Amino acid sequence: MGAPVAMAELTARWHGAMAEIPEAQWQALTAHSALPFYSWRWLVALERSGSVAPRQGWQPLHLALWRGETLIAVAPLYLKGHSYGEFVFDQAFAQLAGQLGLRYYPKLLGMSPVSPIVGYRFHTAPGEDAQALTALLLQLIDEFCAEQQILSCNFLYVDPTWQPLAEAAGCATWLNQQSLWSNHGYRHFDDYLASFNANQRRNIKRERRAVAEAGLTVTPVVGEAIPGALLRRMHGFYEQHCARWGPWGSKYLSEAFFEQLGADPDLRRHLVLFSAHRGDPLDPVAMSLCVQTDQQLWGRYWGSDEEIENLHFEVCYYAPIAWAIERGIRDFDPGAGGSHKRRRGFIARPHASLHRWCHPRFDAIVRRWLPEANAQQLAEIDAINADLPFRAAPLDLSAAG
Repeated sequence: MGAPVAMAELTARWHGAMAEIPEAQWQALTAHSALPFYSWRWLVALERSGSVAPRQGWQPLHLALWRGETLIAVAPLYLKGHSYGEFVFDQAFAQLAGQLGLRYYPKLLGMSPVSPIVGYRFHTAPGEDAQALTALLLQLIDEFCAEQQILSCNFLYVDPTWQPLAEAAGCATWLNQQSLWSNHGYRHFDDYLASFNANQRRNIKRERRAVAEAGLTVTPVVGEAIPGALLRRMHGFYEQHCARWGPWGSKYLSEAFFEQLGADPDLRRHLVLFSAHRGDPLDPVAMSLCVQTDQQLWGRYWGSDEEIENLHFEVCYYAPIAWAIERGIRDFDPGAGGSHKRRRGFIARPHASLHRWCHPRFDAIVRRWLPEANAQQLAEIDAINADLPFRAAPLDLSAAG
């Protein structure tokens, strides 16, 4: 473990808005991660658009350590009044709190809001002792939670390289599962198809043919080529899709957020819209929004004006996979949920969330439960991946536990 950091040389500040932290200083700490979801502009766009705000149950409360006017370390955090938009389901924890007569909300949360993207961590300046600063930030979080009578602090979808630092400082690990497609050296979509057994290969071809027979073509519209009007249209699809699910629709993002994605070239360059159309790609019948870097693709939102068989699979899975293969992209994370993903080339994988609880009895009960729960989760992942209709490389689970 690193040597303790002298708090006398540092100042801790809680920031109620991302804009309180200068962009250049934030980016200097986060640039190594290269994840768009933790860029200063992405997080500011969420806050300024009203998508992440106290009235939505998300109060920005970022903890930063400063040496003079230089940012040394930062923990992106939110005070949450509910558990929506997290995709790690802690209702059992909330129920336990009620049984113990404890208030579960508000809780402190670390993640990129409404984006179940693996990569959360505390960010530290190059050359600083990341382990010692992690321990110091966690100590400050514990003190804040004790003062404010907050039961828990939760870090979701954590970066596996940061996870050991937080575990060494006392965080408890809870495993959940997510889907992932990996590019095993495919040169063409047919190489991907060849990895399936004959029956599923026929099914995928049939599903793609149904979309073509409906007269639809799917075209990727990328980065600078995306007009603002198409992003507003994407928000309409997103809103419409959420409305179909009623109270479970999970609509979080405002139209203003989509507009800000289009207005900021640094954000727009990470976007790919897969437009299903019968003529002009800018006049879609259905569309999905993905976020990309040179090595990774993330599926986020989709919607459709028409009920067309298998269109969801084409717009959200097959067209993005084909595009990823063309670009040499390594991994495609299609988003939360959906066992149907397993039959279309996605493996189950574990992801870790880390937790701290300020009530001794609550903490003891959950920590006794976690080892068995995590073992069951890994066993379920093994069982899922043993029954896939395609050849998958063995999954290394050593870093998960």
